[in-house]
Amino acid sequence: MSPFGAWDVPREGWTCGECGFAFDDVEPASVSESIAKVGKRVRAPLTRGLPNEDLLAVLRTRPAPDEWSALEYACHVRDALDLNVERVNVTLAEDRPIFPPFGRDEAVVDRKYNEQEPAAVADEVEVAANALSTAFAGVPGDAWDRVWVREPVEFSLAWTARNVQHEVDHHLLDIGRTLRHVRGR
Repeated sequence: MSPFGAWDVPREGWTCGECGFAFDDVEPASVSESIAKVGKRVRAPLTRGLPNEDLLAVLRTRPAPDEWSALEYACHVRDALDLNVERVNVTLAEDRPIFPPFGRDEAVVDRKYNEQEPAAVADEVEVAANALSTAFAGVPGDAWDRVWVREPVEFSLAWTARNVQHEVDHHLLDIGRTLRHVRGR
């Protein structure tokens, strides 16, 4: 079992069985460019509803009690981007910094994701994506192997870039699936 419970930690040779993300196909240095586009990719579903629909209600509806709403996924993406800006910058400045777990499930409740305003979340995702894009662009070629620690595991900056790309791609898929489900499509 993974030290992180049920999470199937991305790794060399790994492909996500749900979204098809192939870990080895992503060059860490290329993530900066793709992450810079995340704001636009998240903005559309958060700000463009179908004719005559209550977009706010659609965005806040959970398909099931134990599944996140589209708005909750978008807030998670924002916070994951922000979190990784810190991880990248601190890892470049310090040797083997230790970070606590994100606590993603707790954050949904504690930060009241489903009560946030979608347009503001879209703006915040864009700011966070641009900041992380800049952070990744600033990683020198010889620093991708630098590591940060979340006990008991070490993660390299190269792993971090690939993982962030997977998180963003996967959660954009989740947002789309959730919206289709809520809309009955």
